[in-house]
Amino acid sequence: MVFLDILFCDIVLKVVDNVSRVASKKERARSAPPADGTHGPVSTRILAYQDRETSLTGVLCWSDAQRGRRPGILLIHGGAGLDEHARDQARRYAAIGYAVLACDMFGDGVAGDRERVIRCLTTLRDDPALLVRRGRAGLTALSRCPEAGGRFAAIGFCFGGMAALALARAGTRLAGVVSIHGSLATASPARPGTVTARLVVCHGAMDPYVPMADVAAFAEEMDGAGADWQLIMYGGAQHGFTHKHAAPAATPGVAYHALSDERSFAAASAFLAEACPIAAGQPGQPGQEA
Repeated sequence: MVFLDILFCDIVLKVVDNVSRVASKKERARSAPPADGTHGPVSTRILAYQDRETSLTGVLCWSDAQRGRRPGILLIHGGAGLDEHARDQARRYAAIGYAVLACDMFGDGVAGDRERVIRCLTTLRDDPALLVRRGRAGLTALSRCPEAGGRFAAIGFCFGGMAALALARAGTRLAGVVSIHGSLATASPARPGTVTARLVVCHGAMDPYVPMADVAAFAEEMDGAGADWQLIMYGGAQHGFTHKHAAPAATPGVAYHALSDERSFAAASAFLAEACPIAAGQPGQPGQEA
């Protein structure tokens, strides 16, 4: 099991290497253009914060077209750290009206160092309390931003999906949690009555790294916990189906799937519209148990 986990971490890093090579050929804008149904151009700023002695650096994204405080989303990166994929996704959700913090789960100087990334991934996976505390540090930083207020949610991709679900399993006060091609297995299953956040899991039916046994175990766990959850499975989609700039066929079991990317974004957006309505702007304090 440990060997497979480390192999998976290495595959994740290969995916990011391939994505980076493709993306580096293009000039990437810091502001996303408006699209139908969005709230206009997106601004970003660097947000430094702490988890005890660990210094963390995230990116806050919000729409310039809105005034006042917006519902907040903690967006949790995949296994390579806060990369361009996470930033793109943060801008994507900010464009529909949310204040989004693309958080840092590793700490300054880790991303880009393969050995340190794998060590950090393994440490966070093996210490659910640390994983939850690190996520809650991001939620606290987001809640202190003047752009954010009202209800809060978490969205995670790959490793980030596992982290977002860990927050829900620990009873973190969130209106909603979305996992997209994320790991579903856990060493700390939810206890009955603990999960108060509503959950959506977007899963690729052909994902070899999240087998159907994990899907079945997750369903049994969530039903046993009495959670409000749903799982959407996308036919033909493998792992990492939202990585638009991944090189085709570069990594076995990992591929961009345009239809599943768009459908999962639509599903997450509709879910967030219910769980965190844009008009709901009353101050909230996420990050602790409900």
